[in-house]
Amino acid sequence: MGRPADEQPALAVMERDPTLPAPAVDDAVREAAERKWTPAKVAVWAAISLLGAVAWFMVALVRGETVNAIWFVFAAVCTYLIGYRFYSKFIERYLLKPNDRRATPAEYKADGKDYVRTDRNVLFGHHFAAIAGAGPLVGPIIAAQMGYLPGTIWIIIGVVLAGAVQDYLVMFFSMRRGGRSLGQMAREELGAIGGTAALIATLLIMIIIVAILALVVVNALGESPWGVFSVGMTIPIALFMGVYLRFIRPGKVMEVSIIGFVLLMAAIVGGGAVASTEWGAAFFHLDKVTIAWGIIVYGFIAAILPVWLLLAPRDYLSTFMKIGVIVMLAVAIIVVRPEITVPAFSEFAGKDNGPVFSGALFPFLFVTIACGALSGFHALISSGTTPKLIEKERQTRFIGYGGMLMESFVAIMALVAAISIDRGIYFAMNAPVALTGGTVETAAAWVNSLGLSGVNITPADLAQTATNVGEPSIVSRTGGAPTLAVGLAHIMQQFIGGTSMMAFWYHFAIMFEALFILTAVDAGTRVARFMLQDSIGNFIPKFKEASWRPGAWLCTAVMVGAWGAVLLMGVTDPLGGINTLFPLFGIANQLLAAIALAVCMAIAAKRGSFKYLWIVAVPLAFVAVVTVTASLQKIFSPVPAVGYFANNAAFAKALADGKSSFGTAKTVEAMEAVVRNTMVQGVLSVIFVTLSVIVIIAALIATAKAFKQGGGHDHEDEPRPSRVFAPAGLFPTKAEKELQAEWNSLPAGQRTERPAHH
Repeated sequence: MGRPADEQPALAVMERDPTLPAPAVDDAVREAAERKWTPAKVAVWAAISLLGAVAWFMVALVRGETVNAIWFVFAAVCTYLIGYRFYSKFIERYLLKPNDRRATPAEYKADGKDYVRTDRNVLFGHHFAAIAGAGPLVGPIIAAQMGYLPGTIWIIIGVVLAGAVQDYLVMFFSMRRGGRSLGQMAREELGAIGGTAALIATLLIMIIIVAILALVVVNALGESPWGVFSVGMTIPIALFMGVYLRFIRPGKVMEVSIIGFVLLMAAIVGGGAVASTEWGAAFFHLDKVTIAWGIIVYGFIAAILPVWLLLAPRDYLSTFMKIGVIVMLAVAIIVVRPEITVPAFSEFAGKDNGPVFSGALFPFLFVTIACGALSGFHALISSGTTPKLIEKERQTRFIGYGGMLMESFVAIMALVAAISIDRGIYFAMNAPVALTGGTVETAAAWVNSLGLSGVNITPADLAQTATNVGEPSIVSRTGGAPTLAVGLAHIMQQFIGGTSMMAFWYHFAIMFEALFILTAVDAGTRVARFMLQDSIGNFIPKFKEASWRPGAWLCTAVMVGAWGAVLLMGVTDPLGGINTLFPLFGIANQLLAAIALAVCMAIAAKRGSFKYLWIVAVPLAFVAVVTVTASLQKIFSPVPAVGYFANNAAFAKALADGKSSFGTAKTVEAMEAVVRNTMVQGVLSVIFVTLSVIVIIAALIATAKAFKQGGGHDHEDEPRPSRVFAPAGLFPTKAEKELQAEWNSLPAGQRTERPAHH
């Protein structure tokens, strides 16, 4: 690959500080090292490619009675390594062309609050903690209804060509624009109509996303005293960590993380002890509506507290937990080598009336598995907080593209955990109570009536599984989180501890998932508050001041009230809230991804990068077709199980005919709830798809205009020369180590030290 033309016209006339070493490795030296292929390097990549090819062959083509779970791990890891080393490098070299001699906003806007130069490895953890919510845990589990192969292909190939590309591009373009948000970039690049549509769509979609994240927590903790106690304890633990890091031992991140981990383990073990007592079982046995209100109150408080007190320590803690648990699960799969009996394509792959979610494989698999393959939510993080903290431009590849690959690995591990358990148990857990009847006897009878090959579940099987994991029941524990916990416990007990440890591993997984999700709930609420403040600030400038407390409190209350209302609607939905709302969540999330990719395409076109515009255009075209098709089906399908308005009409007619029960709703109140919920969901679907189509059309017009003119107006911040240095990837190269040594040898007074990051 030839050397790209260096895009630094303004920097060419600016000289670097002669008293400091170079702020970047010389391009010729760096490129020579990248092009040098030693026999050892060739052998390593040949081995990775061969192992990946064998793994894909075993997963995708071999059709035996079972498939070993280790092939999923190898197929994923080998594909990620190849995608990161070659495809992301191709994007960096030819489309983005980062320049480490150019200062990032964290350097030239440094304020110690929002703009802070942050070590790339710490920032990778921050970014991963913020993007990795419930999606990669829940979507793959729900989609396992279709069999293991469709989800596996979309998660692994989708992230390499679409999800990681979106995160990387949005982060880079936002960084070049001083850390501007996706909505602000849309207004600049797409004009008043496209920008306004993007802003409104982003706000509404955020409400749906946060509500579904919270709903997953509610379903995981509902009527589970052990889970409620353990997860509840994470809040005082995080507060203690915040105070410890701020006042007692500033900067000791690893130290406080170890303390936090020990306290977490104590909370899990203590939860089992408390739940086994009479008072504990009574006090912490909460219904879903009560837990929902608790999360609504928590979301408001967490979003207005200082970042250092709750959000930052939860980030530290959850990052170690998230990556640690997923790696531990991967190691356990390689050691235990569980056999997967789920078919590659299940009996529901060709139908649109599955019990876990309704709709055909295309397009609904691609919106059910959102996070982990492609997620619009990430665009809000990649254009909100992370670009304000990056030290050097080349680090965006490691943090943006690499961080999304890590989340995809979480999704694959969740899928493997879900398909490793008995299929009968899977359907008994993930179907709504209206189908299963809520008891082990009725659930077993219903599952066996599905006629699934090789499935013959008994009430005793369901009861024994519940006993093993320390729960009163596992029937209709929808939302994906309990299924992942059972799957993780099933694999881990074979690795460590045996059946007697299943209850510990189950609740360890519930804690792990709650940490995942609550991070996204409070971070999502905070981002939504900033977005609303910015929007109102266009009319009332005072609202743009983040430090103005009345504005911050009012906007937080509005956003929490909005997602709280959707959450309560989902909790009280007779059709099973997660089963009804998750398609809307997936569609909304993927429409947001389409908006983000559309903005990126317009920016790339204005930069004159027409030869490589396909890098953005291909995933944009795919996700636009998928989401618009899914939206139209949810709006216009005459099948009540698929179409919101068809469902609404069916239940409204039943009420008009004087029926006291209909379908899955056993009471008049439940029937009225279905009518209300489906109307809200249908109207939101119409709004989302309309706004998204407006944004995509605006982006296409901007792209065509740029093509005619050979480029367009550049909204990047003025380039400034950098006075700092930092390596680009996880491990410094030889040239980076040598340059770092030069910087380290400077007298203390001349060094540009990185500030302590709170």
